[in-house]
Amino acid sequence: MNNKIKLAVAGAVLASASVANAGITWDAGEWTVDMNGNVNAFAIVADNKDTAQAQGALTNIESNDSTATSINTGLLPSWLGFTATTRQNDIDTSVTISFQPGASTTGALAGGGGAEQRQAFLTFGDKSWGSVKVGKDLGIFGSTAILNDMTLLGVGAGSVTAGNTTTLGRIGTGYVYADWIGQIAYTTPNMNGFQATVGITQPWNAEGDGVTSARSTGGSDNFAYEGQASYSWTGDFAGKAWVGAFYQDVTGLTADNLDEDAQAFEAGIATTVMNIGLTAYAYSGEGVGTTGMLVNGFDSDGNKRDSDGGYVQATYVIPTGTKLGVSYGMSKLDDNAGDAANNLVKENTMLTVGAYHPLTKHLNLVAEFSNVESKNNIGQSNESDTIALGAILFF
Repeated sequence: MNNKIKLAVAGAVLASASVANAGITWDAGEWTVDMNGNVNAFAIVADNKDTAQAQGALTNIESNDSTATSINTGLLPSWLGFTATTRQNDIDTSVTISFQPGASTTGALAGGGGAEQRQAFLTFGDKSWGSVKVGKDLGIFGSTAILNDMTLLGVGAGSVTAGNTTTLGRIGTGYVYADWIGQIAYTTPNMNGFQATVGITQPWNAEGDGVTSARSTGGSDNFAYEGQASYSWTGDFAGKAWVGAFYQDVTGLTADNLDEDAQAFEAGIATTVMNIGLTAYAYSGEGVGTTGMLVNGFDSDGNKRDSDGGYVQATYVIPTGTKLGVSYGMSKLDDNAGDAANNLVKENTMLTVGAYHPLTKHLNLVAEFSNVESKNNIGQSNESDTIALGAILFF
């Protein structure tokens, strides 16, 4: 995507103390207030080719219908965010709160859909020593993978079921969702392109096959730990490379209160050369699952399942300003000995081609096609072809 669109996406998804890429700003005493966000909606049609649903599949099987439709937001929800910043006692401080209204529902008199509140955090720091974040925001592990995903401007995979706040994009078909989570994190100053973030985060419940949230607190004992380090460079061949890690102790997995751990590692690179953008990303984990953190990561005996995946992506901006892109990714979940006869998902894959046209500096028209295929442990598979047409406007 071009720089203006990318800055807008990053600003809307991952707000920061900086107002360099602000939306609508005004001064209020000692504070500068930034109001920013987006509105988007898509007409989504999914053609479902099979009905043998795998547990954890990301295909659009809905009541065994061959076709499912929806008017809904895409991977990025509609967004209204407020950030207030000031500098006092040689410290930059900020507070950010945001709201994400839904766009769809199947029930009359339901008010038009649900809503989320994904951000509520404060930051303080200085460019000489870094910054500290306290509150709820996008998680650290997996965050750069989703920010570089071209389906962030569109729909990608996942549910066309009306009433959901968003679709899934490439979540579960190339990366595990970073999600929105309570955290206390420290980010170093930018040191000639190198920067790192480490933090403690709210631990997740282990959920899924044979494991219930009631029997797996996931962490009244210990926090989760996340970190990511990156190096960015500029010039004719600009880009960013990053690595990251996640770790969490997981308790109460079985009646015997089995104690295990979940961990994952990631690496990626995103580059631009003239009008060409290239991204490659990979992750590997134990106990983390394939879509949401710790979902289907453990079997009914409390044993960890291995998982891995990644995606590759290429985009090209033609002279009209339209960005054309193609992306392919997969997420795999290895079965354990006790999984041989169940229908747990073994692999989700997705191929997406898309066109993203900036009609104005702020308004983008989007056309996407995605083919999603899911396979389970007993040899069954299902497949969905999804077409999405819509628009997204940033401010």
